Amino acid sequence: MTTQIALLRAVNVGGHAKVTMEELRQVLDRLGMQNPRTLLQTGNLVFESPSAAGPELEQLLESETERRLGLRTDILVRALNEMAALVAGNPFAQEAEEDPSHLLVVFLKTRPPEGAAQALDALPGPERVRPWDRHLFATYPAGIGRSPLTMSYLERKLGTRGTARNWNTVLKLDRLAQESIRS
Repeated sequence: MTTQIALLRAVNVGGHAKVTMEELRQVLDRLGMQNPRTLLQTGNLVFESPSAAGPELEQLLESETERRLGLRTDILVRALNEMAALVAGNPFAQEAEEDPSHLLVVFLKTRPPEGAAQALDALPGPERVRPWDRHLFATYPAGIGRSPLTMSYLERKLGTRGTARNWNTVLKLDRLAQESIRS
């Protein structure tokens, strides 16, 4: 069994793609995943997988949530060690300490082409970004709501789909996943 973290893209946001966390836990149970837990109502799952991992697990979860719940969305999966490395490798330690709700981690389906993420630094405004494997760290010191650095903009520039979580949520997911290996 390996501990996995799954992040659903754009569920329960503004009435879009509504699903209960109980329904998601039931799907995981039916697929043979162990100890499924959820965090918040925005599609954050932690569970143990008996065999599937990576893109194979993403495809399985996407097809089964669509088949069983009628929910069509991207699901991004990260292994426990990947999440722990991401937390340890945060290039914006000061922002994480001082303003964690305005520091986002964008989880990407695939690694962006070389140089794509660095080109985002040319944006006018206070936002800063740093690529990290299949992730992008982004700071929004003036707030997220009015920033031109939107998810659709990022996906266009990076050539891949993604979903973002603020630093507080990333830390909570990491803790929840770490607890699973201790119990």
